[in-house]
Amino acid sequence: MSSLLVDERPMLILPSLAEKVGLNEAVLIQQIHYWLEKSRHIKEGRKWIYNTYKDWKKQMPFWSHATIGRTIRSLEEMGFLISANFNASKMDKTKWYTIDYKKIAELEESLGIEHRVSQAEEMNITDWDSEDDNVQQPIPETTTKTTAEKKDIPYAAVIEYLNSQTHSAYRTESKKTKKLIRARWLEGFRLDDFKKVIDLKAEEWLHDPYWRKFLRPETLFGTRFESYLNQKPLGKQLREEDFNLDD
Repeated sequence: MSSLLVDERPMLILPSLAEKVGLNEAVLIQQIHYWLEKSRHIKEGRKWIYNTYKDWKKQMPFWSHATIGRTIRSLEEMGFLISANFNASKMDKTKWYTIDYKKIAELEESLGIEHRVSQAEEMNITDWDSEDDNVQQPIPETTTKTTAEKKDIPYAAVIEYLNSQTHSAYRTESKKTKKLIRARWLEGFRLDDFKKVIDLKAEEWLHDPYWRKFLRPETLFGTRFESYLNQKPLGKQLREEDFNLDD
């Protein structure tokens, strides 16, 4: 069999994506997604990768620098690609890239394709451990807090409240969920704080088909807990029944 067919890792694209955004754009955004899945660079709550046009050309030698530049600009203009500069030196113009996965989800919805949350997308919503950004680590099992303090943590009350407000069925004995609650509790947060975060994010996300899947312990009780707690409540949504239309 020809080595051209088996010796190199192929680049895969979906015809439906190429039809909507363009062939070159589909190839590049798939490649960016591939590297985002492996990236450990987390900035502003998103996973990022960085490359120069020269670096991109090494991965896609069949394109010129001009084609790479046009394709990147096209994806940026359509809103699928977000770029920034997080370099320490202002002289370093290497661009950083991430994908607007919400925009991708909207495209999938328009095509009638079921949306599946990838690891990269999940990490663009939830803060995860990152050495280069010094994200605060959850307090481990071997914390110096006493056993008595640990026993006082109202795991069941937090989880049951989450279930009641988000119409979920998370288990009160889940070790993963209890670890998240314990980490926040030992940082000084209490039951009312958990309830406030749940209420704020439920109000914001519950009725949004895309965002409601993030009403889960690993998102709400993760390292962004304090920022969620200090979030301003949404303004009251006025509905038709709020008005007396007979006056």
